Amino acid sequence: MQFHITPLGDTGLRIHFGEKISPQINQLIRRFAILLEQQELPGVIEWIPTYTAISISYNPYIVSYHDLKATLIEMKDKQTDATLPPARIIHMPTCYGGDYGPDLAEVAKRNGLREEEVISIHTASDYLTYMMGFTPGFPYLGGMSQKIATPRLAEPRAHVPKGSVGIAGSQTGVYPMSTPGGWQLIGRTPLKLYDPYRENPILLQAGDYLKFIAISKHEYQNIERQVQDGTYEPYIDYYTGKE
Repeated sequence: MQFHITPLGDTGLRIHFGEKISPQINQLIRRFAILLEQQELPGVIEWIPTYTAISISYNPYIVSYHDLKATLIEMKDKQTDATLPPARIIHMPTCYGGDYGPDLAEVAKRNGLREEEVISIHTASDYLTYMMGFTPGFPYLGGMSQKIATPRLAEPRAHVPKGSVGIAGSQTGVYPMSTPGGWQLIGRTPLKLYDPYRENPILLQAGDYLKFIAISKHEYQNIERQVQDGTYEPYIDYYTGKE
């Protein structure tokens, strides 16, 4: 396993765990993040897990770079002791095509598939949430089939509706809020990935798996009403042997 630490500005550092995006490196990062939470190291302000590293912000008036680096190196051998919680599988109802997925036909055409085949392939995988970013609640997912990989739009849209499910290259993702964006939109979910009024505003977290469930327009509208009045609870399952 690769493990080295480099400075990140004058109040940060980065722990590198590898060079390739993989579930194995993701597990190492999540285990180390659990240790950071348990240790409550003096001077550490926050840490941000990414695909292959953890970035740490610290107060240099409380702890020096060299002292913090030495502590983190000592923690390296303890990360195997950190127990990961069972991985959640968040079921995400998604209406594909039509007004909700205006680029579904283009994704199908580029890959020599029928629209129904794109939907079937997209819903067949469980997608690992490697990290969160871009906007609050946006999940960076891994595990999409290359059979439906499609380049980004040549000209990004000025407005992408919240809940839009898109494809960009070999990645798929969900827009938690309305923003500009250049992903190919194939569907939309009525679930709120980000809700500042919820006790936990972010629906997903790193280490979760996301499973897209194809639904009709009528089902979408029913779930949307339930989400708006606060009566809808996303279905959550758990992996017992995945981790």
